[in-house]
Amino acid sequence: MENRFGTISIFIKPDKCSIPEVNDLLSKNSEMILGRMGIPNPKQKINVICLIIYGNTDHVGSLTGKLGLIEGIQVKSCLYKSK
Repeated sequence: MENRFGTISIFIKPDKCSIPEVNDLLSKNSEMILGRMGIPNPKQKINVICLIIYGNTDHVGSLTGKLGLIEGIQVKSCLYKSK
């Protein structure tokens, strides 16, 4: 299966979510993460993590699916369609 560039956006409600669980999943999938930016926003009680990734659709889908099962998380991915 072909690898593709993409992004994953993770929105976290820290009062409803286990942050170590999120970080553990990201660490286990670090081989496809090219960059990571985290923005805490305690005033509005939401944290955002943006990932730049390079991986195949199965791997991306597996990671986003596992993240999406964690309470207090919303996740979206976008993959670049090369010609």
